[in-house]
Amino acid sequence: MTAYTPSELFASTAPYYAKFRPGYDPELYGLLKEKFALDGTQRVLDLGTGTGVLALPLARLVGEVVAVDPEPGMLAEGRKLADAEDTTNITWLQGDSTTLHTLDLGQVLLTVMGAAFHWTDRDQLLKDLDHLIAPGGAVVLASGGAPGDVEPAPWLEVIAEVRTRYLGPERRAGSSTYSHPKERHQDVVARSPFSEIETAHWDRTLPRTLDEVVGLQFSYSYSSPAQLGDQKDAFEYDLREALVAFSPEGRFDERIRTEAIIATRP
Repeated sequence: MTAYTPSELFASTAPYYAKFRPGYDPELYGLLKEKFALDGTQRVLDLGTGTGVLALPLARLVGEVVAVDPEPGMLAEGRKLADAEDTTNITWLQGDSTTLHTLDLGQVLLTVMGAAFHWTDRDQLLKDLDHLIAPGGAVVLASGGAPGDVEPAPWLEVIAEVRTRYLGPERRAGSSTYSHPKERHQDVVARSPFSEIETAHWDRTLPRTLDEVVGLQFSYSYSSPAQLGDQKDAFEYDLREALVAFSPEGRFDERIRTEAIIATRP
């Protein structure tokens, strides 16, 4: 199978990411609004924005969101979504955690990150953010929680079996494989300049159709269209067959979590 860089994998996921990722619980934004008195005047950095999953809701609460991502395809999808919502206060920039010093970002109140945080040099990034984040500001890490926090839906085993047949037992990342960081984000943040940590989480049940479940798989870098290559159609066919056998009525409910790690300076 052809080896792809992470950038190529993320590029192929962009349209699926925008359409099928569920987003974070609305309570997250309510908490940030209350905790940081967001009143439409603040500036926020969304680092590793993807298609703007965090940027778009936050844009309704602050004066400007600076949305940074290394992948032009992700930024393009984010711009389309912003245009569709008539959201005009997001600045979309190509870059990543290693190029922040070249982007002339100016000071921000919050830096928010989703799954992108685990791809970075976490210790170095938190030091760099100490120079960007205003007094009283924070780093906010949004995720689905740690593996095992929520009991997985049984139909996920069906997907894993089909994915393993096509791509092997380990999650691929470019020419290598991906492993979740062994050290928890909280432990890394605790030794950073932002060592005061508050954690909150919200759980909800999300119903999905067969099409939504299949599309969701193509939003992940480890089962992206680029990763599957010319096996994509066969993978989709086999996946649909296996899922229909599991749930003939075509209903796939999943309990999902939004976790927020809010880190401030002491």
